[in-house]
Amino acid sequence: MAEVFTMVPLPAGRSRTKPRRQGLTMMMDWGMPIESQASLLGLVAPHVDLAKIVVGTARLYEESYLRRKLATYRDHDIAPFIGGQFLEYVIRKQGVGGVDAFLDEACRLGFGAIEVSDNIVPISEENRRKIIKMALSRGLEVHAEVGSKHDASTAEALVAQATRDFDAGANVILVEGAELLRNRQPDQALIAGLKEGLDLSRVIFELSGPWIPGTHHTDVYALKVFLVKTFGPDVNLANILPDAVWETEALRMGLSAPGPIHDV
Repeated sequence: MAEVFTMVPLPAGRSRTKPRRQGLTMMMDWGMPIESQASLLGLVAPHVDLAKIVVGTARLYEESYLRRKLATYRDHDIAPFIGGQFLEYVIRKQGVGGVDAFLDEACRLGFGAIEVSDNIVPISEENRRKIIKMALSRGLEVHAEVGSKHDASTAEALVAQATRDFDAGANVILVEGAELLRNRQPDQALIAGLKEGLDLSRVIFELSGPWIPGTHHTDVYALKVFLVKTFGPDVNLANILPDAVWETEALRMGLSAPGPIHDV
């Protein structure tokens, strides 16, 4: 498609064609109406790779509506998946024995991936590995999240958990956004430790959010800017709100409020 202002060069380090292997953007869906979804994706779909049906909101949909929503994402080359806290809810209420039916339903509805996390409900290492294997056996991809919304972890602990999840077969690792902020600032030491210990092409950094006590919108934005400055325009980012997707792509390109933060 014809572009505008082509006399202005864009960063060569940004992957612009889907399917992308780097520079992934995961958008959060908190219950976007289908009409709004279609309208938004008409603009931002080229810049979105994954869409998370967050927490337990998948349970609230009428089936045909959810199927239409998932199909709309797939039609725009965006992979929808179920947020990990829904699985945690199942385990809290039904135990690990409830996971089989949950995974079967995810497959029946047309999801291609699930998130496995334990930042609210503890899951043993044995059960975590078992659940990853159960999902993979059904052809689901697994996005395994490491970190806690409440406890501060060390880089070594997060790397060790991520390594175990990769060994179990997880496709990508999501790093809990709350872990990446300390005293409302990006935890540079922790992030450097993750860079040293993991293959960041398979790691997606989540942004924190105001649902974490003491976190402000400015803190979340500062974290996003830090990650793009530190790792370049092709850093993998998650938990982008729908109305922030366009700005996030502009930030990657050096066209947002912080200005040209990369060499072209």
